[in-house]
Amino acid sequence: MATIADPRSPRGARYPLVGLLTVAVCAVTAGASSFAAIADWLHDLDDLARARLGFIRAVPAATTIWRLLTRLDADLLATVLADWLRTRVPPPVTPRPRRYRIVIAIDGKTMRGARRADGSRVHLLSALDTSTGIVLAQVTVAAKSNEIPAFTPLLDAVEQVLGSLDGLIFVADALHTQTSHATEVAARGADLLIPVKGNQPTVFAQLKALPWAQVPVGDRRRETGHGRRETRTVKALTVATPGGLLFPHAEQAVRITRTRTLKGKTTRETAYYTISLPAEHAQPADLQSWARNEWLIENQVHHVRDVTFREDLHQARTGTGPAIMATLRNTAASYHRTNGDTNIARATRRADRRPHDLITAMTSSYPRTQ
Repeated sequence: MATIADPRSPRGARYPLVGLLTVAVCAVTAGASSFAAIADWLHDLDDLARARLGFIRAVPAATTIWRLLTRLDADLLATVLADWLRTRVPPPVTPRPRRYRIVIAIDGKTMRGARRADGSRVHLLSALDTSTGIVLAQVTVAAKSNEIPAFTPLLDAVEQVLGSLDGLIFVADALHTQTSHATEVAARGADLLIPVKGNQPTVFAQLKALPWAQVPVGDRRRETGHGRRETRTVKALTVATPGGLLFPHAEQAVRITRTRTLKGKTTRETAYYTISLPAEHAQPADLQSWARNEWLIENQVHHVRDVTFREDLHQARTGTGPAIMATLRNTAASYHRTNGDTNIARATRRADRRPHDLITAMTSSYPRTQ
């Protein structure tokens, strides 16, 4: 936390920056969903807990915490917290498969309650390490723009945290099926698995016209749950004709067919993908898993921020406040996942009941809150 620049004037700053930022991380990890709730969490602590956070005599008012958090560098805070979370991840107990690769899921989310001065909503683009559940980076999409220009700054932020993108696989939705994205990812030594839809009509027509009926099924998985039955079938094809696939660095064409039965009604959906890895490094079973990892950022991050932390109800509008709160929520969810928790709401309630354990875990190498 000490590496973060203090936006306050040195004159009249009564409370230490590191203590205030640690309070914010602890409070949101314990379930605080607003600036006022962060202040309430600190005020409700006993004297010993406050002293451990650096507050011996007085504690700051809610407006003091609000003014600080809305003026911080949101990108730097996200990087610092991601670095800290990565130090908490234990090494794998069992050896990883030979073709194991880290998959980074990219997706954006609009904060419905947060608006800028011109009335536009704040939109954030995030990158999730699907192997650890840690949000590695988050950037704010510029007003009157979209996620496409924010893709490269997000790669920069991920590279700053990890040191290198070599060997990673990035997955995203069809909005990021852009030739510039594919070129940028390849230039950094990473690979891209991306769906192809109507925004790339030439590539989509090429993929759809391939002789899929002659391609054997590479992988098939069946799942049941929530009253439905689902079958996902993967076929992969290397196009050896002159020119190959009409998308930069694409090595394989992939077709995934999803058949779902719910309440007696069966639906079928076909999706087409390209991947920049050849068949010897990306088998259909791998492609099945990697494509599904795209949904993890929606389920493990965005859904948690909405349901557990009530993000869309929080009307943060000042400065970098919306992005800062989103970063704190990402950190809280990622922190609990590094502890092995899957029910984040339950984990926040437990952390709130045990503030001393939480403070210990945040300020030392002690890994858990229980």
